[in-house]
Amino acid sequence: MRTQSRYELLHAEGSATPIKAWVRGVPVEDTAQRQLRNIAAIPFVGPWVAVMPDVHLGIGATVGSVIPTRGAIIPAAVGVDIGCGMAAVRTTLRASDLPDNLASLRADIERDVPVGNGRDGEHRRLPDSIATRVAGSNLAGRLEAIKAKHRRIRTDKLDRQIGTLGGGNHFIEICLDEAGAVWVMLHSGSRGTGNLIGTYFIERAREELARRVLGFHLPDKDLAFFLEGEPLFDDYVEAVSWAQDYARENREAMMTRVLAQMRRRLPAFQMDARAVNCHHNYVQKEVHGGQELLVTRKGAVSARAGELGIIPGSMGTRSYIVRGKGNAESFHSCSHGAGRVMSRTAARQQITLAQHREATAHVECRKDKAVIDESPAAYKPIDAVIAAQDDLIEVVHTLRQVVCIKG
Repeated sequence: MRTQSRYELLHAEGSATPIKAWVRGVPVEDTAQRQLRNIAAIPFVGPWVAVMPDVHLGIGATVGSVIPTRGAIIPAAVGVDIGCGMAAVRTTLRASDLPDNLASLRADIERDVPVGNGRDGEHRRLPDSIATRVAGSNLAGRLEAIKAKHRRIRTDKLDRQIGTLGGGNHFIEICLDEAGAVWVMLHSGSRGTGNLIGTYFIERAREELARRVLGFHLPDKDLAFFLEGEPLFDDYVEAVSWAQDYARENREAMMTRVLAQMRRRLPAFQMDARAVNCHHNYVQKEVHGGQELLVTRKGAVSARAGELGIIPGSMGTRSYIVRGKGNAESFHSCSHGAGRVMSRTAARQQITLAQHREATAHVECRKDKAVIDESPAAYKPIDAVIAAQDDLIEVVHTLRQVVCIKG
């Protein structure tokens, strides 16, 4: 029996485009609602905008939104962390196979997988396994073709950053599910090259906007766009597709290296049948209601019927492996995480180190001030976020982390 849709309609002043929001029981700040109304007011957006329960204010477009467009694409809606997403695998290890003290395992992974931003977050010497992965992927050749048309796109970060974590909210975790099985889960994107691609094309879209004669008011220059049929539209699609593929390869490369370190430290194990690798910052062509649309998921996951996805909580709470229900009202989408309730600046000002250490006492992770902005109190309650979208997904596994590595 189909679950009744749980969305609420948010009013979009001056727009005939509805905003369907799965936000029952979770807070939505006024600034995010205003940003959503700006998006819905653009004539080529629709037939509606879908809003996930982890929604919060973003740059240009709201994080936790699904934005369908007709004949146009908005680079800032995709953002600069193109292809950011999650990967998770279940192993045959059990909780009893893990040592009581996980500090050494965490240190081994941090040593083998560069974390953080800047040069310390890059490979000093490219591992042979990653060099082989890059050589066989044609990522380098595709990027050179993009650079030939857009000289500001750099290619030197590709191999130095593939298989690296980055910073911010990116993480690597070792988790236990409800039955005691050990999972590895990680969160990362297309790193510096993807950021450069996103930033560059957002600037180009703004330049194009200044040349356009619009028949409507664009409420925010960050919503500048390319129109289908324009050379820059095709160039952006090529570049964003590259970044999404690079992000997926990046997660696969990291997963390989994390599992290799676990094999050095832990009893012999195999990969179980469950494995997920999904984007949550991306754009692609899809058909909905018989209409071909460009669907941008900015902080949202594809949740077609039977499709597995990952909804992580914060670094001290639970995460979920979910199965999509294929709800057409959400464009077959669900949330990508818990969603922030505090900006990073506010979190650093309001959350004490003692509070952070108490919230993460059960996890082998960093307990220093540099990760205060990622502390659990900075995020919405993940259980409320899951409950608000029970017509979009069903929970398959509940994971609790025992190791969390942050950039």
